[in-house]
Amino acid sequence: MVLAGLLAAGAAHGLPSGPATVCATWPAACDDGPPDCTLCHTLPPARNAFGLDVEAALLPGAPRPLAPADFAAALPDALAAVADGDSDGDGFANRAEVEAGTRPADAASRPGVGPAPGCTSANPDWDVCGYDAPYAFRKLHLDVCGASPTFEALTAFRALGPDAQRAALGEALDACLATPFWQGRDGVLWQLGHAKIRPLQAVKSGLGAGPVPLANYDDDYGLFVWTQSGDRDAREVLTADYYVEVRENPTRYRLVTARAGQNAGTNHRAGMLTTRWFAVINTMFTPVNRTAAAQAYRAYLGLDIARSEGLIEPEAPLVDYDDKGVEAEACAVCHRTLDPLTYPFTRYHGITGVSTGAYDRARMTRFGPEEGARIREVPEAGFIFGEPVADLVAWARVAADSEAFARATVADYWRLLVGHDPTDAEAEAFDGLVDRFRGEHAYQVERMLHDLIALEAYGAP
Repeated sequence: MVLAGLLAAGAAHGLPSGPATVCATWPAACDDGPPDCTLCHTLPPARNAFGLDVEAALLPGAPRPLAPADFAAALPDALAAVADGDSDGDGFANRAEVEAGTRPADAASRPGVGPAPGCTSANPDWDVCGYDAPYAFRKLHLDVCGASPTFEALTAFRALGPDAQRAALGEALDACLATPFWQGRDGVLWQLGHAKIRPLQAVKSGLGAGPVPLANYDDDYGLFVWTQSGDRDAREVLTADYYVEVRENPTRYRLVTARAGQNAGTNHRAGMLTTRWFAVINTMFTPVNRTAAAQAYRAYLGLDIARSEGLIEPEAPLVDYDDKGVEAEACAVCHRTLDPLTYPFTRYHGITGVSTGAYDRARMTRFGPEEGARIREVPEAGFIFGEPVADLVAWARVAADSEAFARATVADYWRLLVGHDPTDAEAEAFDGLVDRFRGEHAYQVERMLHDLIALEAYGAP
């Protein structure tokens, strides 16, 4: 992620030269790409402890705000001045933390020191020094089947050799992935979809309808579960031109080309981004539906603009089409990314009765000047990751093929099964899993899960 960068002391001016200067000064810090703006900031322009130290070393006494050229020229010396300091007081020098990929302003984020040498397990049941297959077997049943294996099954598993244990783990995973506990209504996958779908029963239609039934989010859960199961490509959560019907007793799913109430035409569908529910809960009555774009960016790419994540400024001017003041410098640092992300969403109706969620090329012409002096000029073409896209279907394709999508998808299941975000010690294993998900796993979640449960991060007690 190349974000807006370090900000000049005393003013909220985004300076894109910051990350490049960090890379030029400390090359080892950029093995995985330039740092984002959270290196020095909490929420721009506010600085964290490391950012305050850098600020203090940037041309002390010079008038603020610094000119971009002065900032760029002075930053290498300021970084050198704080390199050996310890801004967060965790015992690790700032430069060592940045080069290790940890955060020099967060005492809880520290370079890994590796396992203790000569580890000897004194636990009579589990091997606490590494991957323990019987432990993984029991954990797998709890996580994916929802119940412990029987004593007899665990005893039989312990009696197997290493290769047979690996095969038995894979067989157990396949069996558990087909259960209602994993795939059924309110099962694990439904719960994983909550943050993406954001259900609100009060406005639900269909089964369990609320008092103001506007859309049936069961369709969204159906599409989510469908793309996360079987041998299907998980990217279709953003690119599907179909819907999925949910049937009950037991819960099962069926691909369909059309659904009552789903109004986006086949050529204008982009999976979860163009369902009726997405329009109801995210666009509502808004002409320039920034909330929809921000939710898609956060839910499917793991990038939260409110936390200054994924701020990539395109080569296009920022225009305040709806008179919201987005060109003000304190706002522009985020809106230079958010607004171009949003334009492709603007041709889909929000809550408009029978047209809710429908694609309408002329939608912006239906708003008057009270929504903004230039509201009718809002383009449909926009940008994502700095790449121009003609419409939302193209936006979704770029998003689905991005590394951010793969990382966000794998991170969802890592947190679900491992129980926490990857630690510094687990980063290499996580990165390898992401690479394989994009490659040999062919974006199939279940293939990736077979790989995940074989990692020490999962199978170490």
